[in-house]
Amino acid sequence: MKIDLSQMTRKDLLQLEQDVKAAFKNAEARELSEARKAIELTAAEYGYSVDELLGKGPKTSDKKTKAVAKYRNPENHEETWTGRGRKPHWLHEALTKGLDISDLEI
Repeated sequence: MKIDLSQMTRKDLLQLEQDVKAAFKNAEARELSEARKAIELTAAEYGYSVDELLGKGPKTSDKKTKAVAKYRNPENHEETWTGRGRKPHWLHEALTKGLDISDLEI
């Protein structure tokens, strides 16, 4: 399809430009929709959804859950310790004051 632009008026060229922009947007939307359908069909062939392939679906994470606190600071109940890793300073201080660790259990 060849259009002789040299014979068109400025007004006709502006209208043609607007028509081309609208046609481009429609073609882009149509192709995007077709691509989505193709991706969904391909994912379905393998037994997955697109969200699962992109990491947006049900997560089967191997991340470990946060350990539950076993000990609490008697002077500040917001400070806790799970019993794992290094002992916090408040625990050392409590033990040096003569408290037994069982006294700090939650």
